Amino acid sequence: MRAVQLTVTAAATAAALTVLSACTAKSDAKGGDAIQVTAADSTCDTSAKSVPAGQVTLRIENKGSKATEVEIVLPDGRIISEKENVGPGTKYTLTAEVKAGSYEIACRPGMKGHGVRQKLTVTGGSTAAKRNPQLDKAVADYRAYAQDQADQTLPLVGTFVKAVKDGDLEAAKKAYAPSRLGWERTEPVAESFGDIDPKVDIREDGLESGQKWTGWHRLEKALWKDKKTGAEEKALADQLVTDLKDWQKRVGKAEITPTSMANGAKELLDEVATGKVTGEEEAYSHTDLVDFKGNVEGAQKAYELLKPVAQKNDPALTKELDKQFGALNALLDKYRSNRTSYDFVSYDKVTDDQQKELSDAVNALAEPLSKLAAAVVK
Repeated sequence: MRAVQLTVTAAATAAALTVLSACTAKSDAKGGDAIQVTAADSTCDTSAKSVPAGQVTLRIENKGSKATEVEIVLPDGRIISEKENVGPGTKYTLTAEVKAGSYEIACRPGMKGHGVRQKLTVTGGSTAAKRNPQLDKAVADYRAYAQDQADQTLPLVGTFVKAVKDGDLEAAKKAYAPSRLGWERTEPVAESFGDIDPKVDIREDGLESGQKWTGWHRLEKALWKDKKTGAEEKALADQLVTDLKDWQKRVGKAEITPTSMANGAKELLDEVATGKVTGEEEAYSHTDLVDFKGNVEGAQKAYELLKPVAQKNDPALTKELDKQFGALNALLDKYRSNRTSYDFVSYDKVTDDQQKELSDAVNALAEPLSKLAAAVVK
């Protein structure tokens, strides 16, 4: 879940262009050079405005007072790669693969709004022809996986929506968490479009000023807190189907590269760390562990597809990733009735010590997973 709204009004665009005057792009970068990105509360300074096609590295430093998100964005709004939750005073290295064309580097202080943006031109031709065929296969297989997850989600959402429209509160509650699994497994792909996630998966605390609250979490609150399945909820259920059908149709157009797969796997672990482990994601239903498992499964799928190449380039890394994925999955198994069930313990029953144990296991996996992108492009 991203607490953001990326739909840009004319006023927001004008404001963003005004802020851009405070940004600087100093030079061209040579092949292999990193672009330094210095984010603050109202500026986004980059060390280069041009870079050759191929692998690009952003060395991000947040000098602001708010957590920020840094993205590489296409003109149509699709996100090539991103790093969320770069905390104040922290640094992060983001590796991505880019083709020739026009892009923007966006810094989004507070992880809200259009953000502050800097133009980036990628010169030369596509490097796709030079890519390891194993990586081409990994991308093709992951694209098929993402599409399959979207296709499987719609019938499950249909069951959930039917229960809401029938006024069957208990049936709707039962269908809620399963309807989210496909989304949680492939969330980075959905987020890459920018405008879908705020419609279907935003929490109340992430709403922009004036934004209408729609999607799963709006219905979650209605079912568990308000205990309502009235006319408004039925309309919201219909809207959820419409928005998810849009996602389903657009999955095939997502920009997917080996590095975006690797970075996406890491982002899924970050989702767990910042929302699921804390219990913030499913504040009313307490079905956080179902989402947690979905995120881990999606991250592991991306890793397994990239593993043949990563194993050749960095066998020690893949050995550690195998170990940590195994440890985290074994820990999650303790909270469900059997290893094939998604019937997890309600998260409000998980103690503080158990949450700490889960958090430690996520962090132990996230650290080596952050090195996967670099390993697949060595």
